[in-house]
Amino acid sequence: MPIQIATTRQRGEPMAISGFGRSKGEETMPRPSSSSSGGMANLSAFIDQGSVFEGKLSFKDTVRIDGGFKGEISSENTLIVGESGEIEASIHSPTVVVSGTVTGNIVASDHVVLHKSAQVDGDIEAPSIVMEKGAVFNGVLKMGKSGAKSSAGLKSVLGGGDKSNPSQSA
Repeated sequence: MPIQIATTRQRGEPMAISGFGRSKGEETMPRPSSSSSGGMANLSAFIDQGSVFEGKLSFKDTVRIDGGFKGEISSENTLIVGESGEIEASIHSPTVVVSGTVTGNIVASDHVVLHKSAQVDGDIEAPSIVMEKGAVFNGVLKMGKSGAKSSAGLKSVLGGGDKSNPSQSA
């Protein structure tokens, strides 16, 4: 007789399923729907609530963290920080979707999404950001392709630019 597991979860959220009573070929973790993961249907790894890791995490596909992580995170795709996720790390990823807590800097080459339950204490550098009402962000936001050009332009406007370089004159 298969063991039944009673859980409470939001529709489409991944959940760990016990291996008891599972038929051959059945997935141990359902793939999230596109609505629950910010458009990402292929979740390659999941760090569940209650798990804590420390170190350097590198991955190619989409990873969701609902537990704790401390260190460095680098990705070639998407990092999803769930509501119970607590991250203390520098993050480099094309796309970062935050519903939990992040302490550290985020560098995203595509975009960052801060859901209403998100709390970020650190700087964000990304060409695009979506921030829902209720999200908390404490840090410096750099947008655009080059933060260096923006700060050089600001220096010239404030009179701090190099006078010998005509491209920086006000």
